[in-house]
Amino acid sequence: MNFKNCICIFIVFISCFTWAQSQPGFISPENKNLLYTGRIDFSNPSAPLISWPGTSIKANFTGKVLKIKLDDQFGKNYFSVIVDGEIYHPYVIEAKKGEQEYTISTSLSEGKHSLEIYKRTEGEEGHTAFKGLAIDGKLLNPPARFKRRIEIFGDSITSGMGNEAADNGADHLLSEKNNYWAYGSIAARELKAELHTTSQSGIGIMISWFPFIMPQFYDQLSAVGNNDTQWDFTQWTPDLVIINLLQNDSWLIDREKRLQPIPTDEQRVKAYIDFVRTIRAKYPNAQIICALGSMDATANDKWPNYIKAAVEKMKQDYQDKKVDTLFFDFTGYGQHPRVAQNKTNAKKLVNFVRKKMHW
Repeated sequence: MNFKNCICIFIVFISCFTWAQSQPGFISPENKNLLYTGRIDFSNPSAPLISWPGTSIKANFTGKVLKIKLDDQFGKNYFSVIVDGEIYHPYVIEAKKGEQEYTISTSLSEGKHSLEIYKRTEGEEGHTAFKGLAIDGKLLNPPARFKRRIEIFGDSITSGMGNEAADNGADHLLSEKNNYWAYGSIAARELKAELHTTSQSGIGIMISWFPFIMPQFYDQLSAVGNNDTQWDFTQWTPDLVIINLLQNDSWLIDREKRLQPIPTDEQRVKAYIDFVRTIRAKYPNAQIICALGSMDATANDKWPNYIKAAVEKMKQDYQDKKVDTLFFDFTGYGQHPRVAQNKTNAKKLVNFVRKKMHW
């Protein structure tokens, strides 16, 4: 082989090597540089299951190409893909049923990029298996995990049902349900706290719009309906717990008369205490805020007074000094809070927490 042929072969080899290097490389879900937040089922580490609203995956990377592989249970979930902190105009994945690859970009700028994949929707939309990333650069060290921790137990208000809908429009569309702009998520970002959102639209403490209630749902690993999965509470302990429930109870008991016999005032207070004490048993040292609103359960004092009575009784009977109340004002708007109202509620929550916990 002469020198000229050797040069040609070398050039072809270098070209092929360069082309191969430019193709997106697969990043396994097991990669240690991925930062997961939320109740996630890692029983299959190569396809962790995401189901709770607000569950997220963060990463830092280099490269121009970014693709995400998901396997969605029903084809109903929505995810925000936030690149380089662009929270106001994220790439939104409308998940299709089954395994799909979603191309986020093929023309990112040179240099370092940040990524967050954020579940906007709820467990009622099904779970999603995260199957990994494809990039044409490399994965860098992950962002630092927040040291503060918050968990919220709630209903559609906490999930973010309809918060991106028009003020004069319906609020049932899945594309307009965005937990990222729910009050708790906004507040957690402001407080620089890691958040677990344990919520389900339509759920109550005594009765729900479906056959299960929060005392049967709060301890699940999977948010997909009522199931036998069990979350390990020793894995993650919050500093602050917010409970924003009873909105659905107020409708279903007082308006719909669906819970028979109709519980007395004393029974309502007891049911609330029982649930809060259940949470207290899981988190003996956490600060607990018993909240309500901002839908019409706070239109008058009736349901807030149940919570006040419950909190006062817990302080007296159980010497619980780390439980408080906080009520989000009903503005007269008859549908789910929109983003603007969620921001107002988040500000009230942040101010309360900073004063109470000095965060």
